[in-house]
Order: sequence, then structure tokens, then C-alpha cells
Amino acid sequence: MTTASALLTRAAADLAGAPREGLGEQRDSRWRGRRIVRIGAAWHLGVLLLTDTQVLATAEVLRAADPGRRGYTAESARARAERRAEALRGGFSEGDVVHVGWSVIDVDAVDRGGASGPLSMVDGIPCVRWSSAGGLMPLEAYLRERVELLRGGSNPA
Repeated sequence: MTTASALLTRAAADLAGAPREGLGEQRDSRWRGRRIVRIGAAWHLGVLLLTDTQVLATAEVLRAADPGRRGYTAESARARAERRAEALRGGFSEGDVVHVGWSVIDVDAVDRGGASGPLSMVDGIPCVRWSSAGGLMPLEAYLRERVELLRGGSNPA
């Protein structure tokens, strides 16, 4: 039986040298205000973020940017612009992709037959729920596809 941890370890090895995106964490300070600071980097594989030591479930994804002086037709657009500015104030460079609000996945629980975040064991096969509408597929196929996309379409040996 192939375990989720073995599949994820192999994916990390296949991704060596591929670009990573920033992991951010919101911080609030009386003097520095609200900002999103860098606490690491990960490979973005759809609903998963893979670091050297952990697997995380994605949440909010944004691009660090100066909000400029714009008129907003929706309050949600204003809030999103402010979140991008918080990443810029926290030390990310303009245009950097930042992941915030992610959660740690317990891969050992999945390997024991349980579930954590979007990962679960179904009939002895590690699977990933790749959409909130219920899309479930074998983790091995999902990782193979996502790794190939991240590496620019080349097939990692």
C-alpha cells in the first residue's frame, strides 16, 4: 500500500529547484499596524502547499501590491486591496504570491486510514478532495499532474 507521506515525499523530491511561493502570517502591532509577514515558502499544488517538512491546506492566496488610490465599487475589492498592501508592509516584494490562513495537514492521520484537511484514505488509497463541491481523486494522480504543471510541463523522471 502506498502511503500519503511516501507520495508527498516523492513529490517534494521531484520539485527540487522549482519555484516556491511565500507563506505569510498576519501580525498586528500597535506601532507597525496590521501586516502579513513571511514565515516560509512552499510549492503550491492546488489545494495543497508542500514545504520541506510539512503539508498544508491552502486558504487565502493574494499578490503583494500597493493598493494605490482607486475607487472601489465593492467593499470586498477594497478589503482585498488592503490585504495585498498588508503583505507589502510585512516585507513581501511587489507582485509576490502570498498564502495566508493555511492549516497544517496531519499526514500521519491519513496514513493511519483517517482524514485531515483535503486528504483522506479511501479504501486504502490516499485521496485528495480538490474542490469544495466534492471532487475526490487519488493523491498519486493529483500530485503527478500538479508537479508536472509546476515544473512547466516537463515530466520529472
